[in-house]
Amino acid sequence: MVPTMFVRLLALPETLKNRYRLDSLVHVSHGAAPCAPDVKRAMIDWWGPIIHEYYAMTETGIICSSDSATWLAKPGCVGRPVPGIDILILDEAGMPVTAGMPGEICVRSEVTSKVSYHRADEKTAAMRRGDFVATGDIGHLDADGVLFISDRKSDMVISGGVNLYPAEIENALNGLPDLTDCAAFGVPDAEFGERMVLVVEGGDALRREDLTARLMAQLAAYKLPRVIYRSAVMPREDSGKIKKRLLRDKVLDGQLVEL
Repeated sequence: MVPTMFVRLLALPETLKNRYRLDSLVHVSHGAAPCAPDVKRAMIDWWGPIIHEYYAMTETGIICSSDSATWLAKPGCVGRPVPGIDILILDEAGMPVTAGMPGEICVRSEVTSKVSYHRADEKTAAMRRGDFVATGDIGHLDADGVLFISDRKSDMVISGGVNLYPAEIENALNGLPDLTDCAAFGVPDAEFGERMVLVVEGGDALRREDLTARLMAQLAAYKLPRVIYRSAVMPREDSGKIKKRLLRDKVLDGQLVEL
């Protein structure tokens, strides 16, 4: 499953959710996108401790996994490396960081030395970090070796010299009534270089004031999106991931209206 499915299931009427027995359900896996802590906790409360999360990369396969017990002990984590995977967190200078410090997530396994992009030597070289390959994600390992992900490195928005992470906005909003899904990303800004914008999908009762109030309760003011747009339907990959590049094009082309 992907987190959007969780959000939509949780939004079902209680009478419908209570109609079904869940005792035969023994294992559910989710991945492909970050899952808001409130959403995941609600799913575990509903379905029981049978929810498992994986963190993976197309080029390497599964990197980490987490069962419900691990996640409940360390909310927001994606678990520990699976057998055969080594993880290294590097700063912007390419140096390893200490536990708890964020940086670029890099992995090593039996297959990473063979990973390459077809007819794209420069892209392959840019991914290499010695024996490791860069995932393109930002995160940290805690003192117990459990991995937490902050955001995609490529999604990071640098506004006025400050690093902003769209996932913080998206996670803060997941589970908000009348909100089906959302996507935050950066667009060019003449003054700040980039500015954060937010696109939401939801019912007619969804109001900008509710979104702003939720964000202000959880995030610093400088992290809030400058503009909020509405999209009737989010464009998606087959995996369920939102196609942010298409949403960005729509924003820049003036195809979306402000909420």
